[in-house]
Amino acid sequence: MSLRLLTVSALALGLVAAPAVAQDARTEAQAAVIRDAALKSNVALDYVTQITTRFGPRPAGSRSEQQAAAWAADYLRAQGFQNVRIEEFPLVGWERGEDSGAIIGAHPQPLVLAALGHSPATPRGGIEADVVRFTTLDDLRAAPDASVRGKIVYVDLGQMHPMQDGSGYGPQTRVRGAGPGVAAAKGAAAFILRSVGSDENRLPHTGTTQYVDGKATVPSFALSAPDADQVSRLIALGEPVRLRLSSTARTYQTHSQNVIGDLPGATRPDEIIVLGSHMDSWDQGTGAIDDAAGGAITIAAAKAIAASGQRAARTIRVVLYGSEEVAQPTRETGNGGGVYARNQGAAVEKHIIAGESDFGADRVYALRLPAGAQGSDFQKAANRVLYPIGVLSSSQVETEGGVDVGPLGPLGVPFFGLAQDGTRYFDLHHTANDTLDKIDPAQLSQNVAAWAGLVWLIADSDVDFRALRQAAAAAPSAR
Repeated sequence: MSLRLLTVSALALGLVAAPAVAQDARTEAQAAVIRDAALKSNVALDYVTQITTRFGPRPAGSRSEQQAAAWAADYLRAQGFQNVRIEEFPLVGWERGEDSGAIIGAHPQPLVLAALGHSPATPRGGIEADVVRFTTLDDLRAAPDASVRGKIVYVDLGQMHPMQDGSGYGPQTRVRGAGPGVAAAKGAAAFILRSVGSDENRLPHTGTTQYVDGKATVPSFALSAPDADQVSRLIALGEPVRLRLSSTARTYQTHSQNVIGDLPGATRPDEIIVLGSHMDSWDQGTGAIDDAAGGAITIAAAKAIAASGQRAARTIRVVLYGSEEVAQPTRETGNGGGVYARNQGAAVEKHIIAGESDFGADRVYALRLPAGAQGSDFQKAANRVLYPIGVLSSSQVETEGGVDVGPLGPLGVPFFGLAQDGTRYFDLHHTANDTLDKIDPAQLSQNVAAWAGLVWLIADSDVDFRALRQAAAAAPSAR
């Protein structure tokens, strides 16, 4: 019998100590106190107001992102965080410049569009070409090169539907990321797509494209929903559609950074709980919901714990990651989440769990825990703390965490998730409408209360989520 099977069998027979899953009554009662205090008063609205007002949009690697990071480090210190530091890393930045588009020819009319991040500029004077439309990325991949060469490729998946969990986003954003590279390989002159958003506003949603073999692809743009409809209708009428597109975008060498601050644990300070969000935003709005709100929620939750007068056993670490929004030509630049994970070295083994807030500021409705915690005493305690503010424990396992904390996963760090209502998130996401007035203070505070109560439960306990996950993974072999 292998050592692994022996261990599994011993676990099944109760011969090996099971990972701790219980939560003592004192810690649970304190979680409720912290929850209620955070619901009444917290610093989240102050943080998100200041950072969006002082610095506006914060594109990755821009001066505004760098200044916002320095300010945020001072803000953390003022809130009582310790070991506050800024972790810099090189980045290829992208600047929009000016972008425009129009239908030309027999039915001339302007278009409202936005250049996609890290797509190159058009030649001086712009690009003029006929449009060829596809309704899926697979159809584009299957098209003969000759049918695309020299033309403007248009992929229109149809309008994204609003959903509470935002599940319509993934299929659409894959087109935004990969579509320009497919078009470029077939000799297209440019690429356009229907904005990845659930609204009908005449405001385009930007977002990043991907590099191919370290190189930018073709000038690429997102059409606002009404303009995407207009182009599709003209094509459906059998009219030839010819566009003029222009972009003065450029890339440049710069740096981004992670901002890190700790509330050290009282008895097990080497055990770390990571609360993540990202500092950078797109350039069209002020990045209020994406993702100044996430930083506000995690900072305020940790501050609420500190303000309770009680120190948790474990260290609570807030990380405001840089450069979440953009792709990079190589692995050597960008990716604040990857930089943080790589820089931990052996200390990553003491990262107990990580969670990320990057889905706006609307209310939390569900708690998702890592594998092995479903049905545990810890989940039951968390449910008792969170249910009074409208958060239900989910049987769904949290496996991804988010873009920023995600690189910790392959290193063995489990994730938790506090699922937010994303019904209106993609109405605003990556648009000029992502501004402070879209944040509901009451829902923002409910987020803080949920995070604060849950994080206290985790931080002031000896629950071993790594061991729970390992036991869950081993359990099928015992049957």
